Amino acid sequence: MENQEKKETYHQKIQEQLDEWRADIDRLKEKAKNAKAESKLKYQENIDKLELKMNEGKSKLKDLKESSAEAWDALKDGADSIWDTMKATFAEVREKLTDKDDNDDDKKA
Repeated sequence: MENQEKKETYHQKIQEQLDEWRADIDRLKEKAKNAKAESKLKYQENIDKLELKMNEGKSKLKDLKESSAEAWDALKDGADSIWDTMKATFAEVREKLTDKDDNDDDKKA
């Protein structure tokens, strides 16, 4: 596979992941709207954290898109590092908020 083709495939994969994470953030925003004041603050803190990571990811994706087919290999390593960090952040927030939702359900019972 040529560099240009690899670059386009990689770009598409990352764009799909960003779209999925955007949907996750939108769902969290909906949950935050219906949450109690204390919970709403926790949701917002985590949403802000995720939004920051999304912006970093979009910026790196833009850099990759604008790079030449030859230069993208060098940029890809940095992008992979950012994606790994983003995945970890999303997993951490998802786990934190899932645990919180479970605790809220326990209080209601």
